[in-house]
Amino acid sequence: MKITVERSLLNEAVSRLQKVVGNKTSMPVLEGILISAESEKVTLIAYNLEMGMKKEITAVCEEEGDIVINARILSDIVRKLKGDYIVIETNERLTCTIRCLDTVFEIMGMAASDYPEMPIVSEGEKISLSASSFSDMVRGTLFAVSQIEGTKPILTGLNITAKNGILQFVGIDGFRLAIRREKCENINDMDFVVSGRAVNEIVKLIDEKCENIEIVVGKRLISFNIDGYLFISRLLDGDFVNFEKIIPQESKEKTVISRSDFIDAIERVSLLINDSFTTPVRCGFESDFVNISCATAAGRVNEKYELKLEGEPFEIGLNSRYLLEAMRACDAEKVTVKFNGPNTGVLILPENENDIDFTYIIMPMRIK
Repeated sequence: MKITVERSLLNEAVSRLQKVVGNKTSMPVLEGILISAESEKVTLIAYNLEMGMKKEITAVCEEEGDIVINARILSDIVRKLKGDYIVIETNERLTCTIRCLDTVFEIMGMAASDYPEMPIVSEGEKISLSASSFSDMVRGTLFAVSQIEGTKPILTGLNITAKNGILQFVGIDGFRLAIRREKCENINDMDFVVSGRAVNEIVKLIDEKCENIEIVVGKRLISFNIDGYLFISRLLDGDFVNFEKIIPQESKEKTVISRSDFIDAIERVSLLINDSFTTPVRCGFESDFVNISCATAAGRVNEKYELKLEGEPFEIGLNSRYLLEAMRACDAEKVTVKFNGPNTGVLILPENENDIDFTYIIMPMRIK
């Protein structure tokens, strides 16, 4: 194989594909990127058996062929080189020579025949979505997806459904729930769960020049076509949890807050918290204000935030990080917050029906 390729194009493709390359696997070939040269293009593939990415870039191909190169080494080399064009040449002994101006690298590659074939979603439900809308809905829910498989691996995924023209994204980890909805015409009903890690990498592919993303949902796989990058991921098996039963239909207490001001207050009070998973922020609600405080080994802090409470006064303990992540995801100037006393989940909703449709629930923490 012998190709000449523009360094900036190769650098961008390799840096993005590297994100899905397997790390410290039992198959060293999975730690590499497959490079295939033919005609006037080069195809690069990264695949870790769970998700994969493919990208084609233009190149001058003097000799066709393919090889697998360790992704980290290739990325480091391409990023550090200074010239505009790179020449990559391989021989039958899998020695790979990389030339750029006066710099020449010789590294060992791996046989392309040992690289597993990345599957293609040839049949399935096809969807075209606005890239900005998809990105906003993911960022509004992904933070609530579980980071630990535990006894319910399905919770490490994002539940995406379409029903009656409404597209819905749901993330839940047992301590909080995040839901975003958006009207979406010309889309058939569907229900699937895609890996949170995969969705996180997909969003990174979306930039300002990307207008739409094409999605194909198969029985076991899903593919995303984003600005020339083909991303595939396995769908998670099993039924998603019945989250609707934990959404309260009525509330005893209710208030409307200015989201940005409340975030500032919580951030100030949280400055003394080193471990947000064990130290709660105490919120003592009165008729005209909420007293926000916390006490740690570093000291104590107290701040009074004005609001109007409908209902009886009460005090509740909340995880500051969970509260901040939900508030930042709201994308509304004012939000409605509903309670049912200190021992049940806090419900966060848009103040007006015309605002972005979201629902967030945060479970309380025990306070002494």
